[in-house]
Amino acid sequence: MLKPRSTATRELVNLDGIWRFAVARDSACEPWTGPLDTRLEAPVPASYNDLFTDSAIRDHVGRVWYQRPVRVPRGWAGERVLLRVDAATHEGTVYVDDVLVARHVGGYTPFEADITEHVRPGGEFRLTIGVNNELTRVTMPPGSITVTQDGRRKQTYLHDFYNYAGLARSVWLYSKPAVHVDDITIVTGLDGATGTVDYSVETNAPAPVRVRALDAHGTEVAAAEGPNGTLRIDDVTPWRPGAAYLYDLVVDVLDGDGEVVDTVTEQFGVRTVEVRGSRFLINGEPFYFTGFGKHEDTPVRGKGHDDAYLVHDFQLMEWIGANSFRTSHYPYAEEVMEFADRHGIVVIDETAAVGLNLAVEAGLLGTPPRATFSDETFGDDTRAAHAQAIRELIARDKNHPSVVMWCIANEPSSNERGAREYFEPLVELTRTLDPTRPVTYAAVMFATHENDLIADLFDVLCVNRYYGWYIATGDLATAERYLEGDLRGWAGTFGKPIMVSEYGADTLPGLHSMWDAPWTEEYQLAYLEANHRAFDRIDALVGEHVWNFADFQTSNSIHRVGGNKKGVFTRERHPKAAAHALRRRWLPLGGRKPSPTGEYLKTE
Repeated sequence: MLKPRSTATRELVNLDGIWRFAVARDSACEPWTGPLDTRLEAPVPASYNDLFTDSAIRDHVGRVWYQRPVRVPRGWAGERVLLRVDAATHEGTVYVDDVLVARHVGGYTPFEADITEHVRPGGEFRLTIGVNNELTRVTMPPGSITVTQDGRRKQTYLHDFYNYAGLARSVWLYSKPAVHVDDITIVTGLDGATGTVDYSVETNAPAPVRVRALDAHGTEVAAAEGPNGTLRIDDVTPWRPGAAYLYDLVVDVLDGDGEVVDTVTEQFGVRTVEVRGSRFLINGEPFYFTGFGKHEDTPVRGKGHDDAYLVHDFQLMEWIGANSFRTSHYPYAEEVMEFADRHGIVVIDETAAVGLNLAVEAGLLGTPPRATFSDETFGDDTRAAHAQAIRELIARDKNHPSVVMWCIANEPSSNERGAREYFEPLVELTRTLDPTRPVTYAAVMFATHENDLIADLFDVLCVNRYYGWYIATGDLATAERYLEGDLRGWAGTFGKPIMVSEYGADTLPGLHSMWDAPWTEEYQLAYLEANHRAFDRIDALVGEHVWNFADFQTSNSIHRVGGNKKGVFTRERHPKAAAHALRRRWLPLGGRKPSPTGEYLKTE
């Protein structure tokens, strides 16, 4: 799905701002039929949970309503008029006046509706969007709803971050011509000093297509005609980690007289990604990931996208020497992906499939274990929702050069019976949709090289490991031995690249001790050092992502006091001592792998 942009043939109106807001108190009401009966207002984009002082709004389970008037520009006569919602967490229903025009399930990917027949240029309409925050066994992420003795509906879920909801990303009104581009797919390669650009253009009706590639100065460097083909760019400047270079693919749709009726520009970078043996290669060169699992999480806004935090977070990643991050545990806003494209930050792009592990439920609640994969728990209908999440992720992000790998799940119960039957079709689907990028998942600590049932299906093995925190807490000598043995087991069993996609220790800023006391800043430093010593002895290791970039909010739980504190920055982005230590380790690496002696390992 192409992101709407303003071009010579298309116009774009941003609908962000203050909207009327109401919590659905009666499922039988139809608030879209008139002005919302409410005194509340809410900003878009933002999660609504932390905006108000009423705990009933924060804890509400079900639908909320946003509403605002929208005027269609009068110059759009004869154009198609579309409404696009960048995200509605977790289900969105859209009404134009009294008419339902769209419904979408999935809280982190965009959807849109052609509303041409329901509006008129120069006229105004009432836009109402309902957002439902409910999680069930057939949503991504999954969850369950219970009813308390006093009749309140209560949401539970298995992921360790707060279930922020609402319109957390932008809403748009845009126009496009009657005959137009629907989609563009770009796949790049390198042939010596020449870049190859395979392109495919989908239009809504048969029409001549012209394609041009422009360099960063706007100079045409290649051109072709037809909806499918290959461009060759001589003396190409590749997109590299830390040294981004972007080209423009300009696509023109022509009428019978050769006049342009639609024009769309899609940016791309020329680069290759490959797994060879136990190495991860970008442009044929070994790459070592340094960085974080992150979250879209800030005070007051929740998961609401904020350009100021976007810029500041990337500045902090550059300062600390991070060359990459994982979109844990859902697709991030498209503005984040575009920023990574422009600044040469490598991205592991993840679906919202987190919580497919009922062993975690049993451990946290002390309840009898249930089978994770079954008709009653996570079965065919869950997998269908998971497959749709994969389709929408790849459709949105397939052209981003920063995206080098698809992560289709975080910490599933991959050691349980039924895991292979559940995941094998999803891996095949991912490779069918995009055969050019490696596929991975992040393995939970319960899954080892001895009992994991799906690792052989994937290209890169990402493992989340917390030796020294959840296991061997406070005993870092033992933790280091456990970790090294664990990683050597994965390397010896599967012969694939291994990445530690999570490791970290909760840390209260300002808490200190002379000894290895968990929760202190000294312990976080010692914990990271022990992990790094083990990492540097594993030749197959291709990366390290600390959990987490910054502290983040979680559900109310005795296991989390004020949220998850594993960040090396506080939630307000103040550095803990660990941030300075990581900077000393990562800045000299430059994407190369360290060795136990402090030298750089040979990577060929």
